[in-house]
Amino acid sequence: MHEELENFERNHVRDLVEPPPNCRSIGTKWVFKNKRGEDGMVVRNKARLVARGFVEGGGIDYEETFAPVARLEAIGILLAFAASKGFKLQQMDVKSAFPNGFIEEEVYVRQPPGFESARFPDRVYKLRKALYGLKQAPRAWYTRLKSFCSSPDKTLFLLSRGGDTTIVRIYVDDIIFGDSSHALFCFERMSGEFEMSLMGELRFFLGLQIKQGPEGTFVHQAKYTRDILKKFDMGDSKPMTTPMSTNTALDADEDGEAEFRGMIGSLLYPTATGPDVRFAVCLCARYRASPRTSHRQAVKRIFGYLKFTPELGLWYSSEGSRMPTMLGCRIDRKSTSGTCQLLGTSLVSWSSRKQASVSLSTTKRVHSCCASRSLPAFMDESHP
Repeated sequence: MHEELENFERNHVRDLVEPPPNCRSIGTKWVFKNKRGEDGMVVRNKARLVARGFVEGGGIDYEETFAPVARLEAIGILLAFAASKGFKLQQMDVKSAFPNGFIEEEVYVRQPPGFESARFPDRVYKLRKALYGLKQAPRAWYTRLKSFCSSPDKTLFLLSRGGDTTIVRIYVDDIIFGDSSHALFCFERMSGEFEMSLMGELRFFLGLQIKQGPEGTFVHQAKYTRDILKKFDMGDSKPMTTPMSTNTALDADEDGEAEFRGMIGSLLYPTATGPDVRFAVCLCARYRASPRTSHRQAVKRIFGYLKFTPELGLWYSSEGSRMPTMLGCRIDRKSTSGTCQLLGTSLVSWSSRKQASVSLSTTKRVHSCCASRSLPAFMDESHP
């Protein structure tokens, strides 16, 4: 806690002032968290002072709140690009990122619990920069980053020195970067602006386990898979070699009992590195608003498949093509389109979605067209 408050002083985050007339100050609270690494071990104990931003009023305490974050597909493209160019990605972490973002609004917060001033217990803090918990905090941090680097994309930044360009991908306060020559230039430049820690070679990012080697990059989610198996007590489930049977046909099942909604939701994230389970998970997810007993076996089979293939992932290299596939839904007869996008031979994005309309064959379309029109008199058999 002392470290957090000292960081506020170094960054000039706030000023202790007399509350102005009709001042509506925002409360604060302490949030404690254990930050864990790839192996599940605690790597850092964090104490963070958070503002109770839920009491803020739109147009009064803030104007804009939206701040873009990188999509997982964008992370995959960067990993594939780095593998094809033969350079390793590094990772760094901004210490208390949001308090580096300037805010334009006049915001007052109460003194942190347990650290009230003995001389001025009735005073409040006027914020110069954002605190975690404020609705405008992500926007303020992103605006600070955007002014610091050139940005060809919402979350992709470029740092140039001489003829070298460093690629920087941002996900809130987690930053990955790299280039073919002098990647540490990014850390050297940004550490002059922010208090940062260099975490070395990229190994664990947003729940993705990443192994970079001279022949390419391998990405998987073994830790997340083990965590959800343990969470839903599926560790003893029977391992399955496929995520879904070829003759599986799910329907609404109005007579079933609702259950397993959380399990279905937890299976959405493994599709980030599992195109093999995308269709099965999406099929079950169609019923997550009202899942029934008949969906239980389908969901358990997906868990069994994940148990059988916990370290199955993606391998990034080069060369490219595109592969569309189509399947069908027995309820509304709408086709399902599946697409894969590759950068070289590296799969960076894929989708499985039901089409908006029912596809008809040429024969059915001609028949429907003829049936909707009246026949000319000379073709009508009843005409004399």
